[in-house]
Amino acid sequence: MSGERTKGGGKSPAGSEIRRSGARPARGRGGQIAAAVLVFLVVSGFLGTVGYFAVQVLRYPDRAGPSAGPRDVKVVIAKGMSLAEISRMLADKQLIHHPEWFRFYANERGVAQKIRAGAYTLSASMTPKQVLEVLLSGAREPEVPVTIPEGKNMLEVAKLLEDAGICKASEAERLMRDASYALSLGVNGPTLEGYLFPDTYRFPPGVPCARVLPTLVKRSQRVLGELKAQFFEGLRILNRQYHFGDREIVIMASLVEKETARGEERPRIAGVFLNRLHLPTFKPHRLETDPTIIYGCTIPAQRSAACQQFTGRIRRIHLDDPDNPYNTYTHEGLPPGPICNPGRAALAAVLKPDATPYLYFVSRNDGTHQFSVTFEEHNAAVNKYQRKQPTAGTP
Repeated sequence: MSGERTKGGGKSPAGSEIRRSGARPARGRGGQIAAAVLVFLVVSGFLGTVGYFAVQVLRYPDRAGPSAGPRDVKVVIAKGMSLAEISRMLADKQLIHHPEWFRFYANERGVAQKIRAGAYTLSASMTPKQVLEVLLSGAREPEVPVTIPEGKNMLEVAKLLEDAGICKASEAERLMRDASYALSLGVNGPTLEGYLFPDTYRFPPGVPCARVLPTLVKRSQRVLGELKAQFFEGLRILNRQYHFGDREIVIMASLVEKETARGEERPRIAGVFLNRLHLPTFKPHRLETDPTIIYGCTIPAQRSAACQQFTGRIRRIHLDDPDNPYNTYTHEGLPPGPICNPGRAALAAVLKPDATPYLYFVSRNDGTHQFSVTFEEHNAAVNKYQRKQPTAGTP
């Protein structure tokens, strides 16, 4: 009977054990499913979070900073600052979000070591990409203007540079008188006289003169090149008939510049000077222009004995001085170098002078000149305007 009860499954302990062992596998499969779901949710959440941050990082360079609006912020990047220090400073000034992302962005671009020291003005509305571009381009130095008028000599230009707070006059003069420095800038002469082009410039205050003077010289060379192309026929005549090169053109233009500030007179005065140099009926070929004497007595480092007695007024000893190489009353032809720094109009006047019969001119004391063909006419004009003597036939 006991065997049958067992077989029937009534109360046998063995049967009970069989039923219990059968229940455990059902509950194990449910736990595995729950665990799988939990893992899926965790992984999905993790991937979603990673994806979200990845998108944010990718969009980071083009996101505006924490502060909206055009508010300007002064930032000083000191030499030797690390990228971490720079990023933290930018974040402290509310220019960027997430300084660690800014570091990652700069490193990913490979420019972490290329940020330049200096003082910057950044806008709070800039994106991290724009901020980084500014820091890579370098700080814009403050600049001051200086205007060099036409007709100034090199010592006057040096003083203008110093007065503007740009560079020391003594340093500028030293370089201006250095023939090897002049040659390095393409100037074939002992000084930079004539090649410091009159214009308005902007330079950082306190900058070395060696960074300033090349700008002036290059401007002069560029303008002369433009005018030579514009007045090619005049250039050809100067080359062929007068054997003028660039330097001779500049020298002649400096004489014209010092003789008149009137635009309509410049080509005429250039024509007078060229007539004096070229016409076979006019001998000796002396230009006889006062500004050359004054220059020779005031600017060159070496000056004649007569020039050492110059006090601002030309006297007979200066007119007759053969030891002043700039004295165009005693030396034929052009002086040895420019006597000032001519502007565009004076250079153009030499390249396109008036075809004039005049050989003389004298100041009327009102900014204009009286032009004459003969010496007799000229002498009468001198008496009228300079000596204040009545001309022939005047009551």
